[in-house]
Amino acid sequence: MSARRPARRTRTRTQLPSTPWLFLAPGLLISAAFGLYPFLSTVAHSFTDARTLTGGRYVGGANYRELIHDAMFWTGLRNSLLYVLGVVPLLVILPLLLALLVRRHIPGIAFFRAAFYTPVVASVVVVGLIWVWLLDDRGLINALLERLGFGRVGFLGDPWLLLFSAMAVTVWKGLGYYMIIYLAALAGVPRELHEACAVDGAGAVRRFVTVTVPAVRPTMALVGALASVNAFKVFSEVYLMAGPTGGPGGEDTTLVMLVRQVGTGLSGRVGYASALSVVVFVLTLGLMLLVLRASRREDGA
Repeated sequence: MSARRPARRTRTRTQLPSTPWLFLAPGLLISAAFGLYPFLSTVAHSFTDARTLTGGRYVGGANYRELIHDAMFWTGLRNSLLYVLGVVPLLVILPLLLALLVRRHIPGIAFFRAAFYTPVVASVVVVGLIWVWLLDDRGLINALLERLGFGRVGFLGDPWLLLFSAMAVTVWKGLGYYMIIYLAALAGVPRELHEACAVDGAGAVRRFVTVTVPAVRPTMALVGALASVNAFKVFSEVYLMAGPTGGPGGEDTTLVMLVRQVGTGLSGRVGYASALSVVVFVLTLGLMLLVLRASRREDGA
């Protein structure tokens, strides 16, 4: 009989407490270098009179006091808030209705899903320029209105029409993105609930109100928060359609556009632009928390 081989001893490797941090270190360093440091630098510069080519000196809260008396700041705040009020409700409701339509299994539905999502992957610059050409005085939309017997409409010349046109572009470009989020949420709604409501005689509208909306309410809160933040810090759509001056008389300037106007150039007021950026950050954070708190109250009710 052969001698029994001794059992092999298995080594247990002990994990050092610092091992997870070694894996997190590259991401943390990148976040600190490109996120935390610029934010802290912006806060520090907001208390100085720094310009583009000079370091500046400490002036305390002079930049924030100047904001209160700056008419352009209040114009930008008004336009940013109007943008939120005009865009967010549409981006909460319309993508949900669109998701309900495209989730049906009918021939050719894949084409419509791709068509609705195409504006999301398109460059915002390309989208903005296309809509500028469409809404121009000699553009396609005015040509159609004139062919139908209506007069030309100054979409890009009137301050209010220009702002609402930019809102329409934002809604059109964001529909597909939020539609995908709702599609993922609708996939988790039990089909038995709809079947039970149908047995009780509930129609499509009643099933939507009593089953679909309560099931996707957390997703609606998420979409509302994301859309609010994106709408409040809007820049590209308004900049491309209104130009660097913010439309006629600067009436369509948003807060982010004002930061760009004040802080760029060889004589840019970096300190004042930093104060504007801090205010935009605080208002954006407060707006997001307000939306989330309102959604939690509805869930509690």
